[in-house]
Amino acid sequence: MYTASDLRKGLRIMLDDDPFIVIDFQFVKPGKGQSLYRCRLRNLLLGTTVDRTFREVDTFKPAETQEKTMQFLYKEEDHYNFMDTESYEQIHLMEEQIGDAKNFLIENMEVRILLFRERPIDITLPNFVDLIVAEAPPWIKGDTVSGNYKPVILETGYKVAVPPFIEQGEKIRIDTRSGEYLTRVKE
Repeated sequence: MYTASDLRKGLRIMLDDDPFIVIDFQFVKPGKGQSLYRCRLRNLLLGTTVDRTFREVDTFKPAETQEKTMQFLYKEEDHYNFMDTESYEQIHLMEEQIGDAKNFLIENMEVRILLFRERPIDITLPNFVDLIVAEAPPWIKGDTVSGNYKPVILETGYKVAVPPFIEQGEKIRIDTRSGEYLTRVKE
């Protein structure tokens, strides 16, 4: 059991029989009375956020979640297929459950799948992924103004702004948390 003083960003707890994750946390000590813990929580099943205030005596159960390493196999229509790397059991997630992660998924990539009561509810990608540039407009020689970027389309269909020297067929590194270009990858 957790108490309100155990609350911190990233902690998963059960509230009203649903799993929540603490997004933001603030400790408040008024002049008189008990200290309070103000939290912003995200429901892991619905994706909604709520603001709640807790007293020091409030207790919480840990969320009944489990993380598994799985390998992305392929996309079929509107669902994505993954395989457990230990048991070889396959599961699929709908496109709504994947969210923005679909922009960075490539075949055979290992990801972390969050399960709630054996049901997949969330996906965590590696922080960085290397993707091939599928389409890039040509670079005009002499176009070297600092801060100048051009849009390219990656192998997953994701559009990203890159420096003008990046060409079609090159491999680049993308930060999956922000979706931004980091560097060109030399092979």
